[in-house]
Amino acid sequence: MSAVLLGEGFAHHRGALITAREALQRAGLTAMVLAPKEGLALLNGTQASTALALEGLFAAENLLASGTVIGAMAVEAAKGSRVPFDERIHRAQGHQAVIDIGAAYRSLLQHSQIEASHSHCERVQDPYSLRCQPQVMGACLQQIRNSAVTILTEANGVSDNPLVFADDNEILSGGNFHAEAIAMAADNLALAMAEIGALSERRIALLIDSKLSGLPPFLVENGGINSGFMMAQVTAAALASENKSYAHPACVDSLPTSANQEDHVSMATFAARRLRDMYENTIYILAIEWLAACQGIDFLAPLKTSEVLEEAKAKLRAQVPFYDKDRYFAPDIEKAARLLREEALKKLVATTVVIKGGSVN
Repeated sequence: MSAVLLGEGFAHHRGALITAREALQRAGLTAMVLAPKEGLALLNGTQASTALALEGLFAAENLLASGTVIGAMAVEAAKGSRVPFDERIHRAQGHQAVIDIGAAYRSLLQHSQIEASHSHCERVQDPYSLRCQPQVMGACLQQIRNSAVTILTEANGVSDNPLVFADDNEILSGGNFHAEAIAMAADNLALAMAEIGALSERRIALLIDSKLSGLPPFLVENGGINSGFMMAQVTAAALASENKSYAHPACVDSLPTSANQEDHVSMATFAARRLRDMYENTIYILAIEWLAACQGIDFLAPLKTSEVLEEAKAKLRAQVPFYDKDRYFAPDIEKAARLLREEALKKLVATTVVIKGGSVN
């Protein structure tokens, strides 16, 4: 990246690999002429890992918001209890992020015909993947907020070395180039992404299990003939399992370089870069759950869910019809995933405390 700014090397432009100078010309730019010490500054800081971590932060925020909406839809599809979302429960625990997420769930679930239809049922406690959503997603939100503070500080700080303090007439060698803070922030984002996906996969498994959800087996009629969402859940489980490997902390690994002068490194670039893969995995898990939750809610017709969740269902149904029998699943998952990448569901919680209380705006 730095070489291209200087007119050296190559760059990709609209699918073609061209020289850096040609790329700069097409962009209407000229090559940089470096002043003293600027070359070292381009190469010796945490800019690359910080940029990748910031990209991961925005991705995690989209996953959290989308997962909150889809999780609320799963509550509706399974006729889950509203009691676990009572604000008094969350305030008794005291975690602000849990309180904030709980408020988001209540906003999404209010004024639902489905809720009214089972308000006096005998079921006391739902499985954890439904009733513990505020606690799990709240913990994820807290990690996202913590990481945001670290990434923002790093992005606005100086990570060069050595540093010139002109007013003091001194040049000081230090360690601001060490990206341990970014590595740990990215590791925390990885934990949040993995848990958002893991919780979603468990809700998919719940919805396709007729004994737990009360819905047709595998969310399709004529279960002996149609396999419904069976293999889609297998896909989600595989992706959730893959995320567990990705979530291993990168910052705890270190290999010495430069004749042991650089004897402890952060692995921050990998820590942040792997967030892209985790984001894609989790997008697909949430896409499958979105499809499953919409299918489950459709089985409860003519009862309607809340206005916001009906909008969420309509966004998907405009692209993917109801499953009345087996069909090729992959295109439908891709359509749902594309909508999630476009932040179609994040927009539905943009006015709630999830985003207002969030990290970087």
